[in-house]
Amino acid sequence: MSISLDEAIDLARTGDVWVFRGRTVPDRAIQLTTNSPVNHVGMSVVLEDLPPLMWHAELGRSLPDLWSGNHQRGVQLHDLRDAVCVWANRYGQRAWLRQLEPPATREMEDGVLRTISRLDGTPFPSTAQLFGRWLRGRVPAVRHGGGAGRDAPLETAYCAEVVAVTYEAMGLLPAQRRPNWYDPGRFWSGDDLHLSAGSRLGNEIAVQIPAR
Repeated sequence: MSISLDEAIDLARTGDVWVFRGRTVPDRAIQLTTNSPVNHVGMSVVLEDLPPLMWHAELGRSLPDLWSGNHQRGVQLHDLRDAVCVWANRYGQRAWLRQLEPPATREMEDGVLRTISRLDGTPFPSTAQLFGRWLRGRVPAVRHGGGAGRDAPLETAYCAEVVAVTYEAMGLLPAQRRPNWYDPGRFWSGDDLHLSAGSRLGNEIAVQIPAR
């Protein structure tokens, strides 16, 4: 199934996942390392009269962060259309939308806002840090302390960790699991996240991005 970017934005709801696949050497390294066809993941934030937004983490700072008002690297809140177009046209990525079913509740949206307030501006890890923490995340272990991910901000954050911690705050993922257990491939349909609260992610919908 394929839809236009306009159609995708009209469909977007808080908690929907956007996954991206590129062809550069770093993109392919992430795909091979994580054994998945994707290398980036972000999450829609669609609240009342605000324009649809993208909550994710990246190295670039080409777009203004709509929470802080600054151009910054790391964890960012962007205009959804602008963010998808940057990833498609500037970074050469293909994009897919996976919708959260059923839609997020008001309590889940409150959890999203708390996470944005806590994590916005968190630095992106270096390449060495990223690879090392991903390897540590493969070691079977869980966090202790009853939901540390909801209370203690990460010192650095990778895109999949941002979405996972936000899903934890929404009550959709277990808080005991370490954030570095997650990578973009966990949010692809080839991997089952086992979401809580009777929720699931729909199949990937390919999004056609207009060239600029």
